[in-house]
Amino acid sequence: MSKNIEITIRNQIALVALNRPEIRNAFDDTLIAELTKTFRRLDADKSVRAVILMGNGPAFCAGADLNWMKRMAAYNEEQNLEDARALAAMLRTLDRLGKPTIARVHGPAFAGGVGLVAACDIAYGSTEAEFCLTEVKLGLTPATISPYVVRAMGERAARRYFLSGERFSAAEAYRLGLLTELAQPGELDNAINELLGHIVTGGSAAQAEIKDLIRAVSRGPVSDAMIEDTARRIARVRVSTEGREGIASFLEKRKPAWAARPEASADPAAKLARKNSKKK
Repeated sequence: MSKNIEITIRNQIALVALNRPEIRNAFDDTLIAELTKTFRRLDADKSVRAVILMGNGPAFCAGADLNWMKRMAAYNEEQNLEDARALAAMLRTLDRLGKPTIARVHGPAFAGGVGLVAACDIAYGSTEAEFCLTEVKLGLTPATISPYVVRAMGERAARRYFLSGERFSAAEAYRLGLLTELAQPGELDNAINELLGHIVTGGSAAQAEIKDLIRAVSRGPVSDAMIEDTARRIARVRVSTEGREGIASFLEKRKPAWAARPEASADPAAKLARKNSKKK
């Protein structure tokens, strides 16, 4: 078991906690590799309905580890390319996870930490969270995280915060769309639990299909090809095992099989949230 990540699976919810509080959960190549493996394993685990990404200690994620940056400073371009590809692959794996992903942001999320938030489907943040895209102040660019951050906050806001490197508040992150929801620090886990109560009532196969659908329809104009693609998608899902069960349960006025399981309850973050608060 890695010391860099804490993983708890409870009531069908996986909590993935960055566990380097002494350096504000900054990541390096080792943590990136471990996160990639973790996301792939959880994606393949059919017992997991959703994934919460969080940080132990006072910060969500402060970006790159200074020791890692020192090593990168000595890399040639080819070595830097290999290093950057690993980070890009990790973010893509998180983004393409076939089940809902939720970022739980309770403190600073800087640089690559903003990328982690943006790559999640949903991001709930404490009112005390703060954000910063610091790369420009180091003479660098937020290249690998940019597809997710620009998608989340929009091009206009990205121009400002990528170019200025200024800090911005949780309220501003919410206004821009980087955060989906804001909560007071003591209510953050309750808010996430309420959301999860809705998520576990949905079909898991449908949720994977929905994530792929969103990627497909957000890429371009509503063309004849897109319309045909959406028609084929719903036709395929309607005849699937889960689709047939969902329709049957609705007509028969009962819960679908996936929502009737007693373990599909929603009190996910209690254990790690308590642990997390003690480390602050």
